Amino acid sequence: MDEPHELLGQNSAPNPQEMLMTALNACIMVGYAPARALKGITLEKVEIETAGELDLRGFLGIDPAVPPGYEAISYTVRIKGDGTPEQYREIHETVMKTSPNYFNISRPIRIDATLEAQ
Repeated sequence: MDEPHELLGQNSAPNPQEMLMTALNACIMVGYAPARALKGITLEKVEIETAGELDLRGFLGIDPAVPPGYEAISYTVRIKGDGTPEQYREIHETVMKTSPNYFNISRPIRIDATLEAQ
């Protein structure tokens, strides 16, 4: 991973936020394979475009009123195959109900952190 030049990185690889969105997209994408297979649908294309806005004042600790992360993430799925729009809606709802990363990102989860200074 890397960060953009503005954050003293080399901009040579995705940053952690891009990896977070990539992990969400990948998990959602994986859910389409079994869901479409159960309906006998052949897919020609599945694309997922994800977006969110970060205010660096929160990340950099400049303004304590600004959250350091996303307040919202949006995504669009573009799907093409021999299914009907209703079948695709059903698959999409199934994927949102069963995707571990969608679950993890769409609601607060507890994180237990430990620091081991050596």
